Amino acid sequence: MGSGTQTFQHRSLSVKLWPPSHSTRLMLVERMTKNLTTPSIFSRKCGLLSNDEAEEDARKMEELAFAAADQHYKEEPDGDGSSAVQIYAKESSRLMLEVIKRGPKVNDGELADKATDLRGTVFDISGGRREFIEAEEAKELLRPLGEPGNSYTKICFSNRSFGLDAANVAAPILSTIKDQLTEVDLSDFIAGRPESEALDVMNIFSSVLEGCHLRYLNLSNNALGEKGVRAFGALLKSQNSLQELYLMNDGISEEAARAVSELIPSTEKLKVLHFHNNMTGDEGAFAISEIVKRSCSLEDFRCSSTRVGTDGGLALAEALTRCAHLKKLDLRDNMFGVEAGVALSKAISQFTDLTEVYLSYLNLEDEGTEALANALKHSAPSLEVLEMAGNDITAKGTASLAACIASKQFLTKLNLAENELKDEGAILIANALGEGHGQLNEVDMSTNAIRRAGGRHLAQVVVKKPGFKLLNINGNFISDEGIAEVKEIFRGSLDMLGPLDENDPEGEDDEEEEDEDEEENAEHEKGLESKLKDLKINQ
Repeated sequence: MGSGTQTFQHRSLSVKLWPPSHSTRLMLVERMTKNLTTPSIFSRKCGLLSNDEAEEDARKMEELAFAAADQHYKEEPDGDGSSAVQIYAKESSRLMLEVIKRGPKVNDGELADKATDLRGTVFDISGGRREFIEAEEAKELLRPLGEPGNSYTKICFSNRSFGLDAANVAAPILSTIKDQLTEVDLSDFIAGRPESEALDVMNIFSSVLEGCHLRYLNLSNNALGEKGVRAFGALLKSQNSLQELYLMNDGISEEAARAVSELIPSTEKLKVLHFHNNMTGDEGAFAISEIVKRSCSLEDFRCSSTRVGTDGGLALAEALTRCAHLKKLDLRDNMFGVEAGVALSKAISQFTDLTEVYLSYLNLEDEGTEALANALKHSAPSLEVLEMAGNDITAKGTASLAACIASKQFLTKLNLAENELKDEGAILIANALGEGHGQLNEVDMSTNAIRRAGGRHLAQVVVKKPGFKLLNINGNFISDEGIAEVKEIFRGSLDMLGPLDENDPEGEDDEEEEDEDEEENAEHEKGLESKLKDLKINQ
């Protein structure tokens, strides 16, 4: 798989840089195969490759990357081979991104078959206006479900409000197909109904669907509370094979969370668990933690905007140590604090498959941020999304964060908005993104007290990324001259630069004098750039 080994002499040591060994090439193929078969933002849009197709594509990509690098090396045989190694890595990354965006190969016949199959298995009435559904309309609307021999396995009744009459029409129809259903979406299906009627409707649906062997259940946006959770008790108790459960915006209080934990008999197969926008609190988090502890196959966990404080955060962090297969973690907008952040870092250090992590607005401060950044640096090699906005991170805590970011070459989105990074932190982050990061498409550094030097550095780095889409540096203290420089950097591609209407060129931070004039500020920026432009991030 390669030509003869080339070497160069350095202090009496013979160092081989090109070509890579056979085992190294095989290792790259294995890594590319893993990345092609790991769910990601792109795979949700374009589809996920099978193991066989991924391995075949990975071998072809590696051979093309090797050929390009080897040709380059042959054209400069006196070189040490380091530039060929760089081309090998960059070309591999570029080709892999193309395949991920392409998705699995299908011919026209297969596409037609898939479309036909989808229409025949999914029954969805969620389109159109959000309104009440009455008995007569329910009879007509649900008629296809009662046709003999239908193949429906998924029903979606979201966005339509069922009253008692409509529920009584739906019940006998659903009873005829309950044994073939695997996915049920009853999100937002009782909107505007009085509590007593809503509970009766939920009881009817729960009873008729009891015993279904579901892999997917969505009960979001129903303001369930404990009463609503228990109204679905018959259905929940009968589920032993759930893989996805959604209880978002459901009024899941402490009591409701305990009811969920009590009613679901088994979560061993659960892969997705979402509890977004509830009033769970610490006590409720304890109950959710018990569910998480029993969910060792969990891949996607969301417990954002749930009013969880330090004690609840500690419980969730401990529970997550049981979930070694986690790929997506969203804990945004809670009151964890430093202690829970440090505890969470111990769990995150085990997540080798993590691709998306959302840790914004958790009151992490520098100490919690550093602990999490250090943990992420040594785990999650394929991380694509990192969000840590609104955590009171200063330039002091940015060094560890920058080192982590520098090691995440598959990063597509970075959000560090609403912190206190200032120019020092912004330039550290810019330097961290400078090498590689060919898949990066969005960076949010808004509201960070960044001035001219920091803004310019960020712009200069991201504008060179091949697929870059958006830089947000709004809400900072960039001078008019600095804004002009940034716009000049993005000349011809201003759509990649976010709005700047909230930028305050006269803005001051606590560490600078109110009367600082432009000349002094310019000297500050020049000195800062000189100190930081060659800064190395230890990886």
